[in-house]
Formats: sequence, C-alpha cells, structure tokens
Amino acid sequence: MANTRSAEKQQRQAAKATVRNRAGKSRLKSALKKARTSIEGGDAGAGVVSTGFSEIDKAAKRGIIKDNTADRYKARLAAAAKRTAK
Repeated sequence: MANTRSAEKQQRQAAKATVRNRAGKSRLKSALKKARTSIEGGDAGAGVVSTGFSEIDKAAKRGIIKDNTADRYKARLAAAAKRTAK
C-alpha cells in the first residue's frame, strides 16, 4: 500500500504501463509466431518477413523490448527465412 500521494500516483501509472506493455508484448509474440509458422510452412515471402520486422521495430520503439533484443529477433527471423528459401 502506498504511503504518499506520489507513491499512489506511481502505482496508478505502473498499472497502466503494465497493461499497455502486456498488450504490446502479446501482439509481438503473435506476429512472431505467425511469421515463424508461415516460414516453416514454406511461405517465406517478403511480406511475411516484412510484417514480422515491422512488429519487432514497433515494440522496440515503444520500449516493450530492448533494441538488441529486437535486432536478435530480426536476425533469427531473417536467417530462418533464408534457410527455407534455399
């Protein structure tokens, strides 16, 4: 329980941010899963990878994931697409 007005405000802000971040992370995970399954299914088109990259970049821009994490996700997604393209 918060003891001061500023601590109460921080609690309210943290609760809002938690909801916002959870929704963003869920959206990112869904996009990654969709991209990975389509790549595994043999549909490694540019649109699939591009959509995945876009969601990763948006999550990094909003601070949901760190920049290096975004780079790692994009590298792995590109490598998977390259493997199936051969």
